Amino acid sequence: MSSSQLTKRALANSLKELMQHTQLNKISVQNITDSCGLNRQTFYYHFHDIFELLGWIYATEAIDSVDAYKNYTNWPEGLQRIFMYIERNRAFCLNTLNSLGRDHLDTYLYAVTFELIMGVVIELAADLQVEPEAKKFLANFYTLAFSGLVIQWMKNGMKDKPELIISRLSELLEGNFLKALQRYAKG
Repeated sequence: MSSSQLTKRALANSLKELMQHTQLNKISVQNITDSCGLNRQTFYYHFHDIFELLGWIYATEAIDSVDAYKNYTNWPEGLQRIFMYIERNRAFCLNTLNSLGRDHLDTYLYAVTFELIMGVVIELAADLQVEPEAKKFLANFYTLAFSGLVIQWMKNGMKDKPELIISRLSELLEGNFLKALQRYAKG
């Protein structure tokens, strides 16, 4: 890992640690740099502000975690990995949800879920003539539905077991991806 990546990781770990017990809007760049033994200028060399660091954390920690699950057979496991990330980083994610940084959480959830769902749509549409825009529309619809479920789960205190949510979602979606694609198919 490059020294730049190590520095970014140190800043990220400091922010995540601080967010365990302090609201995001009460954390300063000075708090972050003091926590990891770096100076403020080092922070600004890598990030414009705390929100950029927050976005970097979500972008680097999660997207690749679902790559192996972007198919019809395994997509529920990909959703499980998203829930697991949120559970492992509970304080960090809940703090983000309840802050001005919420957009970064929404962006993370959308990006990782869209990637997963789009993989399923592409696989199921392989033998169908479906316009790319129709595929994107379908993936966007299911992505927004899932993201909304996750946000509501978080707002409700993360009480329901993710396995139960995923099981219900799987039952609801069984065969519906393909049916929707068939409706969009030409010829």
